Amino acid sequence: MRQALRRTVSAAALSGLLLAGCSTPVVGTGSPAAGARTDVTAEQFPVTGAVDGELDQLARNALADLDTFWRQAYPEFFGAGFEPLAGYFSVDSDDLDESAYPDTGIGCRRSPTDPEEVTGNAFYDPNCDVIAYDRALLQFLSDEYGRFLGPVVMAHEMGHAMQGRFGFAESGRSILDETQADCLAGAWTRWVADGQGEHVSVRVPELDGVVRGFLLLRDEVGSDPDDTSAHGSYFDRVSAFYAGFEEGVAACRDEFGEERLFTAQEFTAEDTNQGDAGYAEIVEWTRATLPEFWDTVFQGGFGTAFEPPAVQGFDGTAPDCGDMGAEDRDLGWCAADGTVYYDETELTRPAHEEIGDFAVATAVSLPYALAARAQAGLSTDDDAATRSAVCLTGWYAAQWFNGAFADSAGVAISPGDIDESVQFLLAHGVDDDVFPDVDASGFELVDAFRAGFLDGGIACDVGF
Repeated sequence: MRQALRRTVSAAALSGLLLAGCSTPVVGTGSPAAGARTDVTAEQFPVTGAVDGELDQLARNALADLDTFWRQAYPEFFGAGFEPLAGYFSVDSDDLDESAYPDTGIGCRRSPTDPEEVTGNAFYDPNCDVIAYDRALLQFLSDEYGRFLGPVVMAHEMGHAMQGRFGFAESGRSILDETQADCLAGAWTRWVADGQGEHVSVRVPELDGVVRGFLLLRDEVGSDPDDTSAHGSYFDRVSAFYAGFEEGVAACRDEFGEERLFTAQEFTAEDTNQGDAGYAEIVEWTRATLPEFWDTVFQGGFGTAFEPPAVQGFDGTAPDCGDMGAEDRDLGWCAADGTVYYDETELTRPAHEEIGDFAVATAVSLPYALAARAQAGLSTDDDAATRSAVCLTGWYAAQWFNGAFADSAGVAISPGDIDESVQFLLAHGVDDDVFPDVDASGFELVDAFRAGFLDGGIACDVGF
């Protein structure tokens, strides 16, 4: 977050978003079809350099199902026959066995490649039409983020292989190619989640680990989105994955042109302290911008003025007000005294320190959205209300991103701020101290935030 040069942003620009876009939620998806998944054998699906172990088996299973998926999807969505890849290579950078590879290494006669070049990585080589991966990388991803992130990495690289067939971005922008590959990985993941895979399976709650893993795979915050190797911000990559998961290959084919929105930005001279405002500053700005946002929403969507709730921090012990005190919650809206409460000791200050300033704005916005729902005569204590509050918080974050508060509050978004919202939801959104008894997974909460950010209030179940 940074102080901004003051400039005028019309309220009409915000209220106009009330009718912009649509969203398809993922509620209830991801229970694989009945029946055990079977391993594909090395004879059925050769991978050069692979050994008889769990990591290579997982990769081979994923690659075999990806081959099946694209044999079906490529003719349907790109109007041409599917061309199988020329080959696959497995490397263990921790114990490299050069004898396991031909004299061209993990490349081909046209472009020989030393196996060491895949260390800590996975890639598609368009010169040779092959995919190579490091087993050490797959082990790390599995240990840190769950078993399915490795297959998603394979799906991303297979996405690049498909781009090698239908064409990379005409502009040459790396960020378009990389996020489109994320989208194609999301489309395959939905196919697997729907039980179509013969060799791999996944449930939606497991996808929390996948989304967390994208944080590792994002570009460094503040880097140039037009760099020749740019992959996108955390939000950019996650959003692309969701596009494929929700809308399928057609969205990946059609929605990755030059007009696509990216949140990745370079740091500027105004982004002191890597764009992170102090705790007191972000609290002040959040308290100033939330009433402004909601007043515009109410006047544009309901034709009435908004009555802001009180906003109060506390230290450790929740106030004795409704469920807040009874459940010793860290975050909530109490209807009895019309106040939004947040625990500074156990939630917002640690989130500011560990995630960043916009995690605080995200946290306070969630119960504030419930207070707004109550004023609009909508539910506040069910799963639908929770998802709506997260979606509305995404809409609020989009106004920060679009500069809606630059004139009134004199502040603007910094690189990485929207990423911090995703991090907060994954770290705290499924915590009963934040959202008690919520049925949604972190993956589904991030989906709701993304819907509000991209599509505005119409996605958020508030009656617009």
